[in-house]
Amino acid sequence: MGTPDSAATPLEVRGLVVRYGERTAVQDLSFQVRTGEIYGLLGSNGAGKSSTMKSVVGLLRPQSGSIRVLGFDPVTQGVEAKRLIGYVPETPLLFDALSAKEFLEFVASVRAIDAATANRRLENFAKAFQIEAELHQPIGLLSMGTRQKVLFMAALLHRPKLLVLDEPLHALDPRSVRIARELLRQHANSHAGGVLLSTHAMEVAERLCDRVGILDRGVLRGEGTIAELRGSASASLEEAFLKLTREEEGVREAVLSLGVD
Repeated sequence: MGTPDSAATPLEVRGLVVRYGERTAVQDLSFQVRTGEIYGLLGSNGAGKSSTMKSVVGLLRPQSGSIRVLGFDPVTQGVEAKRLIGYVPETPLLFDALSAKEFLEFVASVRAIDAATANRRLENFAKAFQIEAELHQPIGLLSMGTRQKVLFMAALLHRPKLLVLDEPLHALDPRSVRIARELLRQHANSHAGGVLLSTHAMEVAERLCDRVGILDRGVLRGEGTIAELRGSASASLEEAFLKLTREEEGVREAVLSLGVD
């Protein structure tokens, strides 16, 4: 088992290309997640965010380009890379017949976390998210929001060096969103790692991310801090996004076409 390169960044993506048949989902994408950073991929539906995420965690084999997680290649060094990653997919995939606690205990065993540590962390997470009772219910009976909380807990349980979160807040209630945001910031600050998250919500990007990459039809159109992308104090991130993705005029035309007769 290889040792992570302490000098390497949590995530380095260079020239990533992902295709599905004739369709190119990600085109020559390059970015990095620095130590202690929350990096957001911001884009509309179909922009290539999930394809990028799946490539990073080793679920997709890209056509070309390179990915390194603390120096490890998720394709050729899958075991080494995956043990450093915590992943929340866009669509929750869980074992419906297990209780939430049984599932999380299974995750803890796969991650080689000792029982006492795992139980302590589970209790703390469950209390924070207010799902102590739901832990003992079959996952198949849980609400979408509670399932999302369970996935969040599973991803954070082993304190990974890289968290990869695909639209992680979409099913959570406002209280849980606030807790999740605080957990992500705490995680980035405390564990010498980084966080990569995808979102199409401007508010999430503005309130959570240190840097943002704007992805449009698989191409990185802009990258930087929120202030850098805005360009001026009066501009909003939404305006910057629409300008960079060349959707500004299309939005204006769409609104005009819906004018009242």
